[in-house]
Amino acid sequence: MTATLTMEIQLVMLPVADVDRAKAFYTGIGFHADHDASPFPDMRYVQLTPPGSACSIAIGKNITTAVPGSVEGMLVVVQDAEAAREMLLAAGVEATPVKDEGWGLFTYFADPDGNRWSVQQLPVG
Repeated sequence: MTATLTMEIQLVMLPVADVDRAKAFYTGIGFHADHDASPFPDMRYVQLTPPGSACSIAIGKNITTAVPGSVEGMLVVVQDAEAAREMLLAAGVEATPVKDEGWGLFTYFADPDGNRWSVQQLPVG
């Protein structure tokens, strides 16, 4: 009998131009700063986790070759999309009006570098 291989996505790299600005942005919208270290000269690694999530993001200096702001399609699921939008607006983040897209309620925002996020409230039932 073959064992089932379990895989978990636990970390996603987000390319940013200014690590301090990005860290302030993400902690300002409720992400927890788990790590902030420079394990090698000319490298900085910052790991941030959204509240309640098992998956984190990593930002930093010399941790990815991706272009800052090039990530699209990051998605977080919330219980209340309107409350999430209000929290983003209160933090000074531009967020689209909540829209019902048939498979849930959505609002969208971008970080200071332009990495784009979706916030989804799952449909009931």
